[in-house]
Amino acid sequence: MDKRKALLLGSYTHPKFHPLQGIDTQISHLLNDMFTVQCTENHKMLRESNLYPYDLCIAYSDLWDEKVSPKQTAGLLSYVSGGGGLIVLHNGVSLANRYELAQLLGARFDGHPPMQPLKFMPAAEGHDIIEGVEAFEMEEEPYRFKLDPFTERQVLLEYEHEGERWPAAWCHTYGIGRVVVLMPGHHEPSFMHEPFRKMIVQGAKWASRYPGKIIQ
Repeated sequence: MDKRKALLLGSYTHPKFHPLQGIDTQISHLLNDMFTVQCTENHKMLRESNLYPYDLCIAYSDLWDEKVSPKQTAGLLSYVSGGGGLIVLHNGVSLANRYELAQLLGARFDGHPPMQPLKFMPAAEGHDIIEGVEAFEMEEEPYRFKLDPFTERQVLLEYEHEGERWPAAWCHTYGIGRVVVLMPGHHEPSFMHEPFRKMIVQGAKWASRYPGKIIQ
């Protein structure tokens, strides 16, 4: 069976906080059995004609002080709504600087307390993305989100901080495409944790409908 194609977007030359170096190797290795992963910092790849050949787009964009262009925004919206798969990892939520993409992702970044050990707990039994994932601990930035009230998301994972539970992963459909948002991923050591690795692999399968299901 031919491998599918995935596009990984991030920042190599001028990342504000989260360089793609190292993360690209981890994700390419993780998904190697299913996908050929092309890694780039060129966000012009988000234009619809450029995205069309890919089965999955993975956003590790570190665009805190800038927005993608209207054409790139329209390209990603068209790609996902037309049946494409999107996974947003950690700082990839910076794409939500554009309100249209905040609706696509289902949330906007709302700051975070200092990096610290966090306990993560599954929040949706029986979903393919968290199958076999049990409660785990890892050091991570506790991202907080302003959730879009109109998004019909399914929260998959929560983390505990100061006696409260906060969403750490969710998924939803957008048009006939699928979106997965995973909060962890601050740096390369985050990708060494087996439960998180499992969620990335299973999230990629779910978002891209691997090995293939007919879209009704």
